[in-house]
Order: sequence, then structure tokens, then C-alpha cells
Amino acid sequence: MSKGETGRLMAETGIVPRKSRGQNFLTDGRVADRHIKYAEIEKGDRVLEVGPGLGVLTKRLLETEGTLTCIELDETLADYIEGEYGDRLTLIRGDAVKVPFPEFDRFVSNLPYSVSTPIIFKLLEYPFKKGVVMVQQEFGDRMVADVGSPDYSRLTVNLFYRAECEILEHVPASAFKPQPKVDSCLVSITPRPAPFTVEDEPTFFKVVEVCFSQRRKKISTALKNAGMIPKGTDIPYGDERIEHLRPVEIAEIADAVFRLRSLRANL
Repeated sequence: MSKGETGRLMAETGIVPRKSRGQNFLTDGRVADRHIKYAEIEKGDRVLEVGPGLGVLTKRLLETEGTLTCIELDETLADYIEGEYGDRLTLIRGDAVKVPFPEFDRFVSNLPYSVSTPIIFKLLEYPFKKGVVMVQQEFGDRMVADVGSPDYSRLTVNLFYRAECEILEHVPASAFKPQPKVDSCLVSITPRPAPFTVEDEPTFFKVVEVCFSQRRKKISTALKNAGMIPKGTDIPYGDERIEHLRPVEIAEIADAVFRLRSLRANL
């Protein structure tokens, strides 16, 4: 789909891209072709696409041997997808952040920046074979950041715990209409067993959340501020800051917090 075709469809359907929803439509068909190829869709795979927009990926996904479900919040875009593809796919009208995902094997989507974070966290709660997502470059950098990097974040650690994550290619802003102010990238997410064990996953994820929300504070201070440990408690890496710790070291902290809280609960 070229920029001219995208403009024509926008005019015919009356679609006005909403900045509040991060709506920028991919117009480079070569990028879309590679996006589909990266997903490695096999016969019988159930594919989930969030935010099909004008269907640049949708059309190609329907040419694979998988079955397709799309989730679209925008009523005008949902009407267009339904009218264009009918019963060749399953269309769910609603907010992908809120509606339950159906069972799926492959997740293939151009994600609006406004919902990239909640959608990725939600994705990690489901079993699947592989995901390939288009996200803004700065978000992709956060997904794969190294320890100590300014981009190292809660997102980085949660993804590392549950999946292999790789930036596949960079996509210039000129590949979209309307053209965003920043470049994007394609990122693969392949679930795998965690590379280390934790005694309690909810505690691990809560420690990650609390400490990255106060990333400039010492670990012990952040946990005390959140009421997760009492004052005067010694924990591993208590004088460090979260941005300098590898995920496996954060797991040591979480295990210590879990054991401490379990001990206090049994007193």
C-alpha cells in the first residue's frame, strides 16, 4: 500500500488519523512483507493482530496458512476491515488493552505508541509461539536495553524473564502516513523458560515495578517507601540502584523480600 493508496482510502472512508491513539498507517509494502515473514506463520497457526488500521498487514496475513483474529477500537476502521474482508477473519471490536485476548499462536501487529506498554505487558500473560511487533524506536530500545543503559527499565526485565527479544530492523518515519516525528522498528518476542528461578513470581514483578518507579533511589529505600520491607532490614544489593542490577540479581532481592514477608506472616 503506497502513500497515495493510503490517502485515497482515508478520503474514501473518512478516516482521520487520531494523534491521541497514535494512528500512523504503514505505507511501505516491502516492510509489511518482511514483517509477515519474520512471524514464521505455519499452517493452522492462530494469528492475532491488534489495531489492523487500513489492513496493510491484515491483507498479507490472510494470504498465509493461519487463521486471523483482529482487535480494533476505532469504529470507522473496524467497519472498513469488516467490509473489506468479511468472514475471512474474526473481528473483535473493542479496546485491546481491556478485552481478553482469544487463544493465539502468533502475535503480529503495528502497535500505536500510546498502548505499546500495556499491550506488551498483557501479551506476556498469554502462551504463544512468537510475536513480531512494530513499535517506536525508543520503545524498542527499552525492550532490549542493557543493564546500566538509560533505556533499561521494568519493561526490559519483564521481557527478559519471559522471552527472547530482538530488534529485527529499523523502519524510517517516512514509511508511515501521517509521518510520525520518530523512527520505528520491528521487534521479535519469542517466549522461553525463565533463565533463572524465583521463589514467588508476583513478588519478583512487584519488586521490579517498585524499584524502577524509584530508579534513582537505593533499593532498600524504594522497598521501604513501598512498605515491602521494614526499616532497618538488610537485603541483598540494598545500597545499589535498580538500573545497575542484572535481572538475576533483582531475583535475589525478590527472594529475600518474599522470605522476609513469609516469615513475618507466620509470626
